[in-house]
Amino acid sequence: MNDFQKLGYLEDDFKIFHILDKERKEFSFHYHDFNKIMILLKGNINYSIEGKNYLLKPYDIVLVNAGEIHRPTILDNSEYERIIFYISPQFLDAYSSENYCLSYCFTRAKEEHSNVLRIHSIDKSKLYQVCQELEHSFSDHAFAKELYQKILFLEFMIQLNRTAISNHINYLDSNKGNPKILQIIDFINEHLTEDITIDRLSEEFFISRYYLMHFFKEQTGYTIGNYITEKRLLLAKNLVQNGMPITQACYQSGFKNYSTFSRAFKKTYNTVPKNAQYLD
Repeated sequence: MNDFQKLGYLEDDFKIFHILDKERKEFSFHYHDFNKIMILLKGNINYSIEGKNYLLKPYDIVLVNAGEIHRPTILDNSEYERIIFYISPQFLDAYSSENYCLSYCFTRAKEEHSNVLRIHSIDKSKLYQVCQELEHSFSDHAFAKELYQKILFLEFMIQLNRTAISNHINYLDSNKGNPKILQIIDFINEHLTEDITIDRLSEEFFISRYYLMHFFKEQTGYTIGNYITEKRLLLAKNLVQNGMPITQACYQSGFKNYSTFSRAFKKTYNTVPKNAQYLD
């Protein structure tokens, strides 16, 4: 069985949730096929993303790219309240142009090697005002509700990207990430289409096979094999959705034979690879 799983399905361009957990909960490692934004309102939370860990403060904005494996850990019995956005990457691309890109905040986060934006006095900002108005719109049944929500959401993304472009923002450093595990994860993602074996990683990082496998699982919650397979499946799905033939996408994403790819794809997405273009 996989040590982590894909959670949530996004059939719309975006969804917003306001969630309050009054009792302490345990979350497993998981990932999504869509981008995710989380604004922490209350709680003592450590947020783990791809081997990096962040101790969050209220109004921190967490950016999780599609396919990034993550997990929040509640550190005490205080309430955990947050606003969550699920966002289709294709939706953001449809409203981007040569002059601006609504996915810039996610791209910038990758460049900064940080998934968390810390904005001083965010609760007094235009960004937060728009977020609140968007949240309230979901309980409103006035004229053209869906269109109004889309307009508000686009304004939220514009304000978020303007904030990311400005110099009045901090990209939070991960505070507990093990430097070695971050190097291993970066290496895997940079060489995903190549032949990545335990022996290769062991030689590259001067770690014994046994220690490497246990170290990776201990630090991330999932095995090296599962991690590589899931990343390759996400790459293959995106290649097919961008027009590449299925067999070519199989080999271009690092799989060595089609039957292995097909079985893994069906296990993860509950459908055959030819239906990849219909997946969100």
